[in-house]
Amino acid sequence: SVGLISLRSLVRSQSVLPIQDMPIRAIFYAKIMVMKTKKGFTVLEIIICIVIVGVFAVLFFFQKQDIGKMDRDEKRKISINAIYYALEECYYRENGYYPETIDSAETLPWIDPNLFTDPIGVNLWQGGGNFSYEGKNCDEDNHCKEYTLRSTMEKEEDYVKTNRN
Repeated sequence: SVGLISLRSLVRSQSVLPIQDMPIRAIFYAKIMVMKTKKGFTVLEIIICIVIVGVFAVLFFFQKQDIGKMDRDEKRKISINAIYYALEECYYRENGYYPETIDSAETLPWIDPNLFTDPIGVNLWQGGGNFSYEGKNCDEDNHCKEYTLRSTMEKEEDYVKTNRN
């Protein structure tokens, strides 16, 4: 068997014995000595790390966009529900009809005026946003028997509320 001292001199002198003539312990020790002399990362290891980080960055970016869309959709639902309950529980009970249009926050003073603004910054009465109100079956005094309240969503189907009375 080859002793440790002779194995060290073998590794240092870089003499090569045929692999079948070396004992397994000597081969293992020679590999450890060679591994200990390597320092740093290979180009392949660095490229693999960059690719993995890039994949995670792309996934995070798309997830963040989806979370933002879902958050805006949730805010739209909250606004539509608040307007719906103000129409049903306050406006209709006081007046016995629904308005033909909602042209300002004064039409429904019972709710926070900020709820009339879509998360993209457009008010319900301005048009062009994701909220819409349509009075139906209106008489000459603009008193309506029905309405449709709608919000266009980014990640879901349109959110629609209609009168219950």
